Amino acid sequence: MEVAGLRVALRGTGVVLDGVDLTVAAGECVAVVGPSGAGKSVLARTLLGLTHDEPGAEVSTTVLSIDGRDMRRASARRWRGLRGGEISLVLQDALQSLDPLRTVEAEVAEVLAVHGVPRAERRARVLRALADAELPDPQVRLRQRPGELSGGMRQRVLIAAALVGGAQVLVADEPTTALDATVAARVLGLLSRLRDDGQGILLVTHDLEAVRRVADRVVVLDRGRVVEAGTVDAIWRAPRHPVTRGLRDAVPRGAKTSPAPAPSGPVLARGVGLTRRYALPGGARVTAVDDVDITVHREEVVGIVGESGSGKSTLARLLVGAEQPDAGTLGASVPGPVRLIPQDPLGSFDPRWNVERILRTAAGASGPSPGELLADVGLEAAVLRRAPALLSGGQRQRVAIARALAARPRLLVCDEPVSALDVTTQRDILDLLLELQRREGLAMVFISHDLAVVRQVSDRILVMQDGRVVERGMTEQVLAAPADPFTRELIAASPPM
Repeated sequence: MEVAGLRVALRGTGVVLDGVDLTVAAGECVAVVGPSGAGKSVLARTLLGLTHDEPGAEVSTTVLSIDGRDMRRASARRWRGLRGGEISLVLQDALQSLDPLRTVEAEVAEVLAVHGVPRAERRARVLRALADAELPDPQVRLRQRPGELSGGMRQRVLIAAALVGGAQVLVADEPTTALDATVAARVLGLLSRLRDDGQGILLVTHDLEAVRRVADRVVVLDRGRVVEAGTVDAIWRAPRHPVTRGLRDAVPRGAKTSPAPAPSGPVLARGVGLTRRYALPGGARVTAVDDVDITVHREEVVGIVGESGSGKSTLARLLVGAEQPDAGTLGASVPGPVRLIPQDPLGSFDPRWNVERILRTAAGASGPSPGELLADVGLEAAVLRRAPALLSGGQRQRVAIARALAARPRLLVCDEPVSALDVTTQRDILDLLLELQRREGLAMVFISHDLAVVRQVSDRILVMQDGRVVERGMTEQVLAAPADPFTRELIAASPPM
């Protein structure tokens, strides 16, 4: 793939990309990194012809060649014929990108149907793609729908859909965002194998550790322009541009600066023997949370880590009362509001409402004003008039935190609150959460697949596997001397902390 002088302007946003030059050779992985709002995702969509026909969009380029085809003046029909065959896209937002009414098999097989693959061949190719994307029990997943899968499983379905057509160029927009360390390592291993087999890969990511593992070269974007480019080693060891240095320095490192002592305060949440089961197609049942005990004390942060599908998000929904356990009890010695900060804030907002209405509804007549709530999370009052879709990822997450604070909760349950954010925005959100915890005397349950992030914020840690807690203890003690084999595997697969 070769691009030169790419300029993209979007209605209501202005110039998003300005003079971008980029090449990806066969058998090469090129990573595109940059802060939130740099234009990374717009670049990914443009390279598949997805911005050309947007109302008010202006796309111009001196060179746009994909697998030897000049696409500068390609029609929408020609782009449709190219997508899935010569070039494929792995989207960042699995929850918004998958059709909630379609089965996994229908979703992944769509590319094959569009390109005329006989129906008799499709299932075998879909199963192979699901297995390559590390989705467990692919035969069972065929009949499931996205709402029945964890966030990480949905992400792997998107990866399978991109792989199934055998494209020569793969554009991967944050492909490991929702994945735990062990699965992310396997997916990155898959990308490495595809690269070694001659596929060209453009990896759009905020995960600099993923870049170090799989990329050959790095392109750094800031405000739509390429500000630095070079080999992975050169960019990591001696970055020249301030944006590049900021991205490198924001990678989570080290422990929580002021960890709490062993918990002794009032109990804000106590779950005993919590169990939650779901029905699968065909009448089978799966146990998502299996006999879990959890206690959260005032002013402490309890971290929960584990593989995708280990039951972390289900446990979060039980703690906030969004679901009821099939067995076990949940209570507190000091009752008070409990609120959730979701993994996907955009999916949790009513798209017809602006921020002011979202916050006013959450606070009620006697709660704090929307302006006060925005000030609490470091956003300007101008954000009140905007719809959620017009906010950056970091702004959406801050609005989700403000909405949770509207009830003046004693306990915040944070379900992957920074997984989709670039490292600099991630750092800002983590700092905000810890500041609110200290200032408001909050307790938090912090769920993440990223051990480095959990270490940075948590006093105690629970490690989950297959719905059960396999290890627990003070965070630094568990990470320094893990007793359970799975915990040791999780630590080994994680980037250096």
